[in-house]
Amino acid sequence: MYIAGQLVDAEDGSKSKVTCPATEEIIAETAQAKAQDAEKALISAKKGFTYWSNLSLAERTEWMLQFRKEILDNQELLRKAIIYETGKTYGQSWEDIELLVNALEWYPETMKNYREEEIPDYENTHHHVMVSQPAGVVVAYLAWNFPLLNVAYKLGPALAAGCSIILKPSPYTPLTTYMLGELMHRINFPEGVVNIIAGPDKEVGTALSNSTIPSTITMIGSTSSARQVIADSNTSIKRFSMELGGNAPFIVFDDADIDKALNIGILLKYGNCGQVCVAVNRFFVHKNIYDTFLKEFIKRANDLRLGFGMKEDYDMGPLITRSARDKMFDLINEAVSKGAKLETGGKIPEGKENGNWLEPTVLSNVNSDMRIFREEIFGPVAPIMSFETDEEVLELANDVEHGLASYIFTNSHDRIIKFSEKLEFGEVQVNGVKYCIYLPHGGIKNSGMGHDCSHLALREYLIKKRISTAKS
Repeated sequence: MYIAGQLVDAEDGSKSKVTCPATEEIIAETAQAKAQDAEKALISAKKGFTYWSNLSLAERTEWMLQFRKEILDNQELLRKAIIYETGKTYGQSWEDIELLVNALEWYPETMKNYREEEIPDYENTHHHVMVSQPAGVVVAYLAWNFPLLNVAYKLGPALAAGCSIILKPSPYTPLTTYMLGELMHRINFPEGVVNIIAGPDKEVGTALSNSTIPSTITMIGSTSSARQVIADSNTSIKRFSMELGGNAPFIVFDDADIDKALNIGILLKYGNCGQVCVAVNRFFVHKNIYDTFLKEFIKRANDLRLGFGMKEDYDMGPLITRSARDKMFDLINEAVSKGAKLETGGKIPEGKENGNWLEPTVLSNVNSDMRIFREEIFGPVAPIMSFETDEEVLELANDVEHGLASYIFTNSHDRIIKFSEKLEFGEVQVNGVKYCIYLPHGGIKNSGMGHDCSHLALREYLIKKRISTAKS
């Protein structure tokens, strides 16, 4: 672990084994935190905040850029750790590195543009100004699917704003995040500003959330986990920023560029083995092009290359755990029992009995009574449904509890305007897809609160103070 600028073991010596999802081999042992370690991290972060918040932005920027350089100097080792603890492909591992180094550079630059906001005094008796100040100690709960990208979403804006932070990576994927602690230790990053501990959610997460030290709790995870975090945090009034589950609709109209929709749909469904919060969960294809789309989608899914290792010529790796794969079988079997048709996949690939592999899977004849329609899939299973009218597909798309990402493909200007307004999702992407550090990322309904990425993320780590001075 990384606490108070030092690399330390758990107080009771507890260790946790990290298993490779592709081979089921143990690849590392890491320190496993307990409640007493969480308390140490909290005290460390409190001291770190006092120091870090009093540095100038220029001084904070210098440290962040030094850390950025260290990451780039060690990028291949970090990518290897990502691949071995998540099972993702070599090509897909770069996204984690890219987002982190971009965040460490982009947020300090963006913070320079935060200006004091003057408020007019209509009686001309006072001068009023709103200033921004660091919010305090931040606790960040991170999901396993993008070990460093998820760090980037939280670390960049928190450090630029002047906050200290405790990073709690998933117990499934602590290795790469722990390696960041090693890099920080190597460059003597100011102690206590960043602390990294991993351990059981019930014990370590509860200790962190129960504490009155954090001012802000941020997370990337499931809606059910967020409910528990909020409940555990009621010992004091805290700020929350949460990116939670998704159930993204992917709507293709008969006037769309079908080839473009197919290319993007395959990428969004099977990239990272479907384990992405903005992955397509439900495909809706107009009846006039449904058969053509389905046939070509199945062909492209079958052409995906499955593999693991430090090579770029694979398209998809395994699921993170055996229980995650078991969930896929449960969703597939339940859907088929209710009338869905298994078009392709649904099996363990030949020769890949070790690990958590599943063939790219396609289901047709799916309806809204099935779990696979209602639940976030988080795996390489594509339910494809047909629709006839705009009103029908709009109702189906919105008929879920989540509201993170949505995708529409059409050449109708009027339809773009209508669906952009009526889709109940925090993001509507039209005829394409783009995610990057400067674009806001956030959901509505049960998909969370606040934003990651963009200038909006800085607001999660800053407090506003009004200063009013009487005129003499």
